Amino acid sequence: MDKLGSILVLCSRTAADRPLLQKAVFLARSAQAEVHLFSCDATLARMLSHAYPTEEAERACEISLTEHLAYLRKLRQSIGAAAVQISVDAACRYPLYDGVAAKLAETPVDLIMKSPSGAHPLRRFAFDANDWQLLRQSPVSLMLVSGRPWRAAPQFAAMVDVSADPILRMAETVMRTSDYLSLACRGELDVIYSETSSDTGVRSARAGDLERLAREHHLQPGHLHLLDGAPEQTLAAFAAHRQYDAVVLGGLTHRAGLAALAGTLTSRLVEILQTDFLLVKPDLRHTGRGMTDHRPALLATPSAL
Repeated sequence: MDKLGSILVLCSRTAADRPLLQKAVFLARSAQAEVHLFSCDATLARMLSHAYPTEEAERACEISLTEHLAYLRKLRQSIGAAAVQISVDAACRYPLYDGVAAKLAETPVDLIMKSPSGAHPLRRFAFDANDWQLLRQSPVSLMLVSGRPWRAAPQFAAMVDVSADPILRMAETVMRTSDYLSLACRGELDVIYSETSSDTGVRSARAGDLERLAREHHLQPGHLHLLDGAPEQTLAAFAAHRQYDAVVLGGLTHRAGLAALAGTLTSRLVEILQTDFLLVKPDLRHTGRGMTDHRPALLATPSAL
């Protein structure tokens, strides 16, 4: 992500929406971007999908959209973000990630922001099936936002993998996105890599690649951290000690056959860290991959303002 021009904020009609929108507005002000507030009633759409299309079903959907739009307008007004352009939109579509895909087809954005939907008895921060599906299928970068406020000068951590297939260029993409956000927000950036190989030649080559990546983005030596060990262990412990405001990860892994970084490392970080997670998607110009096709909605009636 070289430029942040528009942000899609997925609201859940819960108390998490206000801090979510506050962070989106902060980013929008910093990057001179616009915000699109979006709410999708997937629960009602699922219920209506089991019934024949009738006037009652259509009416129920219309009522839901009216309520969701009224809620979004009230939320927008409560923030008082006069300097940021904020639109509102709602849909009745199931499942949620299909509703998001339909919205993206109408309104291209550079970043999606949402609060995690999962609940866990021992944690305040957990992902549910919709969160994981969005992580896998979203064609643009996705930030999952906790309720913890950011510092006035946010502290970002870019977790890169310089051992990855160079064709994907994920380390550079993560670095470029992190650098852009930290500069826009007048924050600070650490770059972290954990090496698993014990081969001296391999370790030296990858350390050199990491240093070159840091120099290209004018990173100061004190902000570059080379760790030893399995990333799911070392990265989580290191980041927990530093208490970053946001952790930036690549949205793809270099391991053959895996299309999304939604496995061991992400799960481990979510278990330990109380922070925001930004999953950066690759530059499709280099990977040759396009947006995932989505099946049509069973019932969808969008309305925008």
